[in-house]
Amino acid sequence: MEPPIYYSRAEFIETDTGNKVSRRATIAGPQNIILGGKTIISSGAIIRGDLRRSGPGHAVVISLGRYCVVGEGCVMRPPYKTYRGAFNYYPMKVGDYVHIGAASVVEAATIGNYVEIGKNCIIGKFTIIKDCAKIADNTVIPPNTVIPALSLFSGSPGHFTEDLPESTQDIVEVQTKQHYARFQPLDRDRS
Repeated sequence: MEPPIYYSRAEFIETDTGNKVSRRATIAGPQNIILGGKTIISSGAIIRGDLRRSGPGHAVVISLGRYCVVGEGCVMRPPYKTYRGAFNYYPMKVGDYVHIGAASVVEAATIGNYVEIGKNCIIGKFTIIKDCAKIADNTVIPPNTVIPALSLFSGSPGHFTEDLPESTQDIVEVQTKQHYARFQPLDRDRS
């Protein structure tokens, strides 16, 4: 197993369900965001739960599953469009075991389970990413793209590069669980 990734206890807030959220992350509209558990939100990440449909009451804007990693400097915001003259935001659903690389901007409608999104990616509005897909580093996915399961997309604009092996689900699950297990608080007494 790879060496631990240490973090300062003072910098992260840990919830009862094992979510670890950096105090340096910007979480706007937290009442509209659901974290499934054992999710890591890194420093500098921006999650825009305040961008929601107009109207009374709470609405789930962004939902993340279990064992997700939101990298440093990521921006997650719900997709939006004007329909019949009315401007509206639409919810974003992210599955389990999803790793979003540093400095990526995500405006997808749906991201399935066991998905890897590389660093510096732009995921266009209303993109649908199916299970076990991978987006290579520095890829720009145009709006309304549907990325099939078990496929690798890369380039600008993003295009199909190759099929991924059927073992992708198991590999990504192990990688995300190991990343979470390696993400340990720095113990001051050890030094």
